[in-house]
Amino acid sequence: MVDERRVRRLLQRISEDLSYLRSRAESDREAIRRDPDRLAALKYVFVTAIEGCLDVAQHLCASEGWGPPSTNADALRLLGRHGVLPSDLADGIARAVGFRNVLVHGYAEVDDRLVVAQLDRVAELEDFVAAVSRWAGA
Repeated sequence: MVDERRVRRLLQRISEDLSYLRSRAESDREAIRRDPDRLAALKYVFVTAIEGCLDVAQHLCASEGWGPPSTNADALRLLGRHGVLPSDLADGIARAVGFRNVLVHGYAEVDDRLVVAQLDRVAELEDFVAAVSRWAGA
C-alpha cells in the first residue's frame, strides 16, 4: 500500500530542490560555471532532487508489487509501464539517474558546462512531481 504521507513528503523535498534549480536556470549560467561554490551547490541539489525521484519510484514499485527493479533507472521505467508516468517522461528521468550517477560516483569526468546545461531539463523533474502527485493523490 502506498504511504501517501511519505510520498507527499518526498515530493515536497523534490519541489524545494526544484525551486532552487529554477532560480538558477534564470541566472547567469556562465557565472555559475566559473564559481566553484555555486557549481558545487548546483551539483548537490541536482543529486538530491534526482535521489528524491528515485526514493519515490522505489517506494511505489515496492508498495504496488511491481519490483524489485533491476536498477534505479528501471524503477522509473516501471512507473512508465504502470501508468504513473508517461513512458517518455520515465525514460527522461531514467537518463537523469545516469547524470546523478556521474555526479555521485565519478564514473566520468564531469564537464561543468553539461552540469549547467542540465538546468534546461528541470521541467522533466517538475513533470515527475506533477504526474506522481496526480497518480498518488498526494
